[in-house]
Amino acid sequence: MKSLILTSRFISIHVTKFLFYINNVKSEGMRAKGIPYLSINFRGVLIISERFKMNNGMQGNVILRPQRFVIIIGRGAQMKIGNNVGISQSAIICRKKIETGDNVKIGGGVCIYDTDFHSLKSTDRLSPNLDKENTVNKSIKIEGNVFIGAHSTILKVVTIGENSIIGAGSVISKSIPANEIWAGNPVKFIKNI
Repeated sequence: MKSLILTSRFISIHVTKFLFYINNVKSEGMRAKGIPYLSINFRGVLIISERFKMNNGMQGNVILRPQRFVIIIGRGAQMKIGNNVGISQSAIICRKKIETGDNVKIGGGVCIYDTDFHSLKSTDRLSPNLDKENTVNKSIKIEGNVFIGAHSTILKVVTIGENSIIGAGSVISKSIPANEIWAGNPVKFIKNI
């Protein structure tokens, strides 16, 4: 059984490195459990710093949400992941810019979207071209030493300040100051750290 687990991890890391290579993603010292889903536009950029850890599916995290880690980077979009970042079974959609600092932990099932996906005008949504053209995309920044609890959703134009903690299941649609704990839907201040 142990040799099967080691073989699975060996395959995961090498398939993931190959996926990163063919998508022109630079990463150093990565650790992967399971195989992620990557879709990176040829004009999109994904930069992963040192000691990146990711979990995918059931073998990756005991939180029992068996989804793969999904990264979708759109045309002209940029995503940068800092040093020593760990992400479990999350979905990140980047249409403009998403950046994390160092030592960030992102729990299982977290969704990070820097886009509305569709125009907010109902008449625009009747036309695929107008819908795409009038969709709002705005940057997200997660500063260093932040912990995002499982199943949270981070929406566009948000900065999460250094050392802050987001409680599980939260919806973050506004910026969070440094050194604070926030939780809920909508997210609310809980206490200072």
